[in-house]
Amino acid sequence: MRSVPLTMSQADVIKPPVGLPVGRGAIPHIRSQIPSLTPSDARVAQLIVADPLGVIELSTSELARLARTSPSTVVRCCQRMGFEGFRQLRLVLAREVREDELHHDGIADGDSEPDILAKVFASAARALAEGSATIDPIAFKRAVAAIHAARRVLFVGVGTSAPVAQDAAYRFATIGIVSDAPPDVHVQHVVARLLDEGDVCIAISHTGATRETVATVRAARDAGATTIVVTSFAPSPISRLAGVVLVTGGPELSFRHEAMTSRLAHLSLLDALYVAVAIRSQAAARNALDTTTEVIAAHRFASARIRRVLGSAREGRRAAR
Repeated sequence: MRSVPLTMSQADVIKPPVGLPVGRGAIPHIRSQIPSLTPSDARVAQLIVADPLGVIELSTSELARLARTSPSTVVRCCQRMGFEGFRQLRLVLAREVREDELHHDGIADGDSEPDILAKVFASAARALAEGSATIDPIAFKRAVAAIHAARRVLFVGVGTSAPVAQDAAYRFATIGIVSDAPPDVHVQHVVARLLDEGDVCIAISHTGATRETVATVRAARDAGATTIVVTSFAPSPISRLAGVVLVTGGPELSFRHEAMTSRLAHLSLLDALYVAVAIRSQAAARNALDTTTEVIAAHRFASARIRRVLGSAREGRRAAR
């Protein structure tokens, strides 16, 4: 039996879920709830996050069958996440799909270049606004403490996550953190296995299901290193391996492959880790940044003002010694 189709008027009048924080979309909210759910409830929530458009068209019984559970479990799962039931969840998803089409990824063939520009930026802004809501603050603090105390930090990622990992490794190096991001997946795996208890491995994976990255995290864990994962989905193979899981991602109702919005959210999360670690060791970070600036300046045509700034930084370091 198929579900009764939802009309736009129904989606308009539905009351907001009691458990949904202001400013957070339903999908980020559901994703953030998954770690605290029972296994059967988590399967239901995972299906909703993975295919919200498809879930809108399902009945309670159909979703229960896909999640290998009972219809009553589906209803209770929705209630535990703050919804009145599955019907309200479907209505909220339908409304968000419509808003997403109108304001974010709904780029039509006839859109002008300025319209496309505005819609893409709006989608990115929404990703950043909603992305912070799914990050566990306790997990974030644990990640900062681990990186700050680490002897060495290994960043890993493949595909579209590879440049994110390499950018993060470079940025942490500029504040004095010994860090690396090998571009080759075999080298990543070998280096991860050579880590030790005082080291940290940070993996970036949008889906959390990339075989090479999962294998590298497993190798780092087996070596005794602290493992931190930045991903868009809490229930994933890589999340089950990691010691610290940081979940953030964009609104992906349009299902773009490896959505750029999620990559922006991952970059922002890594930037927040960078700033937090730098604040914990301000003197060392400032000295490392001064040295970095001096080295980079040698590759640029510096103005007289920049040369004065660099000279002042060098004098300050000499005085401190």
